[in-house]
Amino acid sequence: MDFLNGLVALSNFVLIPAIAYGSQLALGALGVTLIYGILRFSNFAHGDTMAFGAMLAVLVTWLLQGMGISFGPLPTALLALPFAIVGTMALVLITDRMVYKFYRDQKAKPVILVIVSMGVMFIMNGLVRFVIGPNDQKFADGERFIISVREFKQMTGLREGLAIKTTQGLTVVVAVICVAALFWFLNRTRTGKSMRAYSDNEDLALLSGINPERVVMYTWMIVAALATIAGVLYGLDKTFKPFVYFQLLLPIFASAIVGGLGSPLGAIAGGFVIAFSEVTITYAWKKVLTYWMPEGLEPSGLVQLLSTDYKFAVSFVILIVVLLFKPTGIFKGKSV
Repeated sequence: MDFLNGLVALSNFVLIPAIAYGSQLALGALGVTLIYGILRFSNFAHGDTMAFGAMLAVLVTWLLQGMGISFGPLPTALLALPFAIVGTMALVLITDRMVYKFYRDQKAKPVILVIVSMGVMFIMNGLVRFVIGPNDQKFADGERFIISVREFKQMTGLREGLAIKTTQGLTVVVAVICVAALFWFLNRTRTGKSMRAYSDNEDLALLSGINPERVVMYTWMIVAALATIAGVLYGLDKTFKPFVYFQLLLPIFASAIVGGLGSPLGAIAGGFVIAFSEVTITYAWKKVLTYWMPEGLEPSGLVQLLSTDYKFAVSFVILIVVLLFKPTGIFKGKSV
């Protein structure tokens, strides 16, 4: 019984949150890796693209709630998501047309595009804070839990209870659907195949008659959709605060690089590696070990390697180690 109680506590505080967080990071890292694989630069504005998409979803959600429209037990933000995706697509396409296209035409080096993307990042960051403000914004509604601690205890009779939030379940389901749709698109459609061909060998793709501007447009549209979905899911699961998305840039890039920058499969694997590392290292293991250790050997301290304040430092250390010892990542990156 103690083993089961320990397992439930582990699931409640480590496994389920890490799976949900890993799904969010994977979606964010997919956007970064697509830009790198196809447009050949690291887009530092990706975190704030997520913030912009999430902000649009929050505003449309408030509008729908004000009109008395809801989505039953599911968050109303799901109804707002298509509008937010279209708005974010418009923003990134305008940004590409006004900013990045000039440097592409000049055949600028990737480092120049990285610096340009940092400028775009600060502009987007300021825009989001100007529109919605710098503070936390709550927009989650509907049923809070798929299963609550009380219900679980009544069902099982265990001392520990398991709680699965609706947003956590939703995150995993939506992430699986998005990943499946993306891989189907890249492998089965003509546009997806042309994107992969352009990523593998730009000159050969151009000789084959592939329109580079069309490839760029579709890439930005897919990235905008992924960024918006990731931003909204993170906001629903935690809270929406513009600056948090700026901070999320580190674990997202760490996920993409750990998995193999330019590899979609690597982005997904990297997302879960970073998420599980962050959660397990910052979790206080006392409760679980109290159940699992023999009597008399239970820990007296928290058994916490790092405070949760240092969560992002974990992804930074992992990033440094990977760059030093295996810069190509788990799945050798560099192409889509």
